Amino acid sequence: MMDNSIKDAALNTILTDSFLSVIVSDTGLQARIVAYAKTQMGAPYKYCSMTPDGGFDCSGFVNYVFNHFSIPVPRASVDFTNIGLEIPLLETEPGDLILFTGTNPRRRVVGHIGIIISNKGGDISFIQSTSGIAYGVVISSLDKNYMARFVKIIRKLK
Repeated sequence: MMDNSIKDAALNTILTDSFLSVIVSDTGLQARIVAYAKTQMGAPYKYCSMTPDGGFDCSGFVNYVFNHFSIPVPRASVDFTNIGLEIPLLETEPGDLILFTGTNPRRRVVGHIGIIISNKGGDISFIQSTSGIAYGVVISSLDKNYMARFVKIIRKLK
């Protein structure tokens, strides 16, 4: 019989490996993820929360959407820093994840995340749960304010 600490270590290794290496291939899945994310529009923002009724923080929203499709992702936005496949900004596709700094763009640490919903010739839109003026799940354009905080795009789907 395996010791529980060994089982836990093995499970953590499997989960960590899956965060680093799982890239799901299915363009239909990309559309379904975006469509499902949009069903949460208007849900309130709530720090450290990941439910439609209670509200979402940014990573809780991403976690909720991806877990609906059984795609493992980290819970905290900073933990997305070293996962997935980095994609050039202009090559982003629906379902890719967009990472930003927190509210201080000079501190170049991931502190916010959203899901790309469209890229029309470089006009990029994403869905996010924001603590800003909109205070909830909204669709935003990648404008100059967000570009100041932009860190990178990662792909978990393909």
